[in-house]
Amino acid sequence: MTSSARPLLNRRLAEFGTTIFAEMSALALSTGAINLGQGFPDTDGPEEVREAAVRALRDGLGNQYPPGPGVPELRAAIAAHQQRRYGLSCDPDTEVLVTAGATEAIAAALLALVEPGDEVIALEPYYDSYAACIAMAGGRRVPVTLRPDDGRFRLDLDELRDAVTDRTRLLLINTPHNPTGTVLTRAELAAIAELAVERELLVVTDEVYEHLVFDDAEHVPLATFPGMRERTVTIGSAGKTFSFTGWKVGWVTGTQELVTAVRTAKQYLTYVSAGPFQYAVAEALRLPDSYFDGIRADLRRKRDLLGDGLRTAGFEVYEPKGTYFITTDITPFGEKDAHRFCRALPERCGVVAIPNSVFYDDPAAGRSQVRFAFCKRDDVLHEAAVRLRRLAS
Repeated sequence: MTSSARPLLNRRLAEFGTTIFAEMSALALSTGAINLGQGFPDTDGPEEVREAAVRALRDGLGNQYPPGPGVPELRAAIAAHQQRRYGLSCDPDTEVLVTAGATEAIAAALLALVEPGDEVIALEPYYDSYAACIAMAGGRRVPVTLRPDDGRFRLDLDELRDAVTDRTRLLLINTPHNPTGTVLTRAELAAIAELAVERELLVVTDEVYEHLVFDDAEHVPLATFPGMRERTVTIGSAGKTFSFTGWKVGWVTGTQELVTAVRTAKQYLTYVSAGPFQYAVAEALRLPDSYFDGIRADLRRKRDLLGDGLRTAGFEVYEPKGTYFITTDITPFGEKDAHRFCRALPERCGVVAIPNSVFYDDPAAGRSQVRFAFCKRDDVLHEAAVRLRRLAS
């Protein structure tokens, strides 16, 4: 052990500790509470996709190192998915890269594209890995905050424009948005695209919830707007769409130049991963539209089930248009500190949730917001709603 006073953890990561998801999941285990904090389903995805993984294992597909960019079958399936769903043409050999989940894709993109001192604008509140990845790349994060307005969180486009400076390198956009459930509209995306082209900015778009949109919302990839394909790194993932979050299969699409840059960083992170699961995800992406329609309808119903329970319990509820998270406000209970509220909730009601304040640079901005995940079985959501009613009494 060194006697130097220098801290062991480098200064770029000094502000980051154990993630809130690990903290709250441990609390759920220790108290036996229903875990509506971490966003993972409590049932597996389609049986035919699981069987595809078993078949790949038995046939020796992917049991050794797969190709660095990903197995050809999956890259072809990703390219076909982008073409079929959005009209985006990708060369599977040069414009698709398979990653160890979307989290690695985000890390690799930022490490590849951001120089120390570059500014990266991200929509706040943001998934906690964004801040850590920007820090590891040596960038300076600049939040543009989505604010509650008439039952949803909205992007102030003027605030976004004002945030861009001569030092801005990249926009990090997440839609459908975790944790707020906001789905950016065509008009909002068109304005972002115009700004990126005008100011010659790169864009990384996290679109892992692309298939989980509800009501009148639609997911439109930013890369489809004029001038955006050549400057956009699009990130997708199998975990959320197919309910196999443990497989950690994600991907990057973009121009050959952008994908090559991201691959340069990615090869020194995991190099390769999830060999047999890549073959299974290739089959998953070829499922008929009825699968994607079905999971959307099922999650919309679960959203309404939990949302009604939260309103009955006394929460102010911001109804999400996408993802599988509901953001609420606890001020109707006379409470203002979401972190303290969430730490006490397992003992009070036997339910675990996440304080949104951890997703803000300024925790005060989300101090009274609490996020619940509704990607759980109906009986679990019913029981959680019953337990939460204790707050109303």
